[in-house]
Amino acid sequence: MKTVYHPLKIAPVANAEIFFNFQDFLPHTVTPSHQHEWGQVQFISAGTMELYAKGQRLVSPSQFAIWVPAGVEHQSYTRRGIHYCAMNIIAAKTDVLPLEPCLLAISEITQAIINDLRLRQITLASTDADKRLVAVLVDELIKSPVMPEFLPSSQDKLLQPMLAALDSEPANSNSIKQWAALLHTSERTLARRCQEILGMSFTELRQRHKFIYSLQLLREGLSIKDVALMLGYNQTSPFIVMFKKYAQSSPEQYRRQLGHD
Repeated sequence: MKTVYHPLKIAPVANAEIFFNFQDFLPHTVTPSHQHEWGQVQFISAGTMELYAKGQRLVSPSQFAIWVPAGVEHQSYTRRGIHYCAMNIIAAKTDVLPLEPCLLAISEITQAIINDLRLRQITLASTDADKRLVAVLVDELIKSPVMPEFLPSSQDKLLQPMLAALDSEPANSNSIKQWAALLHTSERTLARRCQEILGMSFTELRQRHKFIYSLQLLREGLSIKDVALMLGYNQTSPFIVMFKKYAQSSPEQYRRQLGHD
């Protein structure tokens, strides 16, 4: 059953230039289509969020943030439970940020500040120390590089069935040769279509789906060995290499961040 989250429609404090709100989203939480008069940086911890805006599907694991400019219609969906933080910035202060919705790669400093604000439930910086923290956070976001879609989507008739299958079954073990046979095309044609339309190889696409799924499994408390086996790895070492590639940390470090021993 889906849970519906209704976001803020007005700022909780009049004339606030930057304010935050924190939520713990249950699995299958839907945020209906809406817009804000402020820009919004959305941070996700211990999971992923799918946000739809201007024809884009932005899938954000925890090392990225989603930027949505003021006045942009958007909606979101979380398949699994997440810790959520929205950093809301009045439109007049957002000219230093991108003009379009996008993913931003966030620094360790950014993540540390957001974690601290979440822990203390600071929705509005009122002390000089917290105001300095928020100023640093803004500086870090200005420097954050814009990232391409982490999990690209497409309505291409050839690719769509394969993408839908990977969305619903991230550990799907079909090779590109097997997919080509199922889709009644050649392996070369399917590989070329992935590269041209999705901007990545089939192998890269499948690894990214496995990475997203591994975040959920680790959060559920599964051991690294069990996660590796569920994703189709015979040993933990190749899983750890894959995880480090995207998370910039090991699965064990990620488990510690979640509070798992």
